[in-house]
Amino acid sequence: MPQTHPVVKTATSAASAPSMELSIEERLALINTVMTARLDEAAVAYEVNTAHIPTEPLDLADVVTGPVDTRPAPLPEPYPTPVAALLQRAHHRLLTGGWCSGVLVDEDGARCMLGAIRAEAGGDSGLEASAVAVLLDAIRRRFGDNVDSVPSFNDAFATGRTPLRMVDQAAHLADARGL
Repeated sequence: MPQTHPVVKTATSAASAPSMELSIEERLALINTVMTARLDEAAVAYEVNTAHIPTEPLDLADVVTGPVDTRPAPLPEPYPTPVAALLQRAHHRLLTGGWCSGVLVDEDGARCMLGAIRAEAGGDSGLEASAVAVLLDAIRRRFGDNVDSVPSFNDAFATGRTPLRMVDQAAHLADARGL
């Protein structure tokens, strides 16, 4: 008698089940659920791994401080000579009141180099002229003899960094000369 083998039909689930595609919102929700579970596991693992580390409570007074003092810096010890002291005050005025170009004093109260010297001279034209002469000499030492005047030098810059430095150097020069 011949042997017969039973025929077994195997159906693949992919072939028999209709394909179902998830929308973007459903995929994002699924990913959010998986990531939340992973983050929760990581948080628990962190707590377990760091539980043995001793910690001191943090005093917020050590961390939180009050506002920084924003008042202008006090004028340093003035030079003993009048021209050097005038240039030092003019430098301090430019630092605290602001620097400008094109005018002696702008609408905000900032001054150019000559405007600061004139304000600090207090009407003493001889002292003002001496300070401007020393400043022009300091400028010419650094930038050459092609500088015509203090106002033209001042107006040649977009920022006050170099003009302020030159007023400070002129104060040092006047002090060295005993002026």
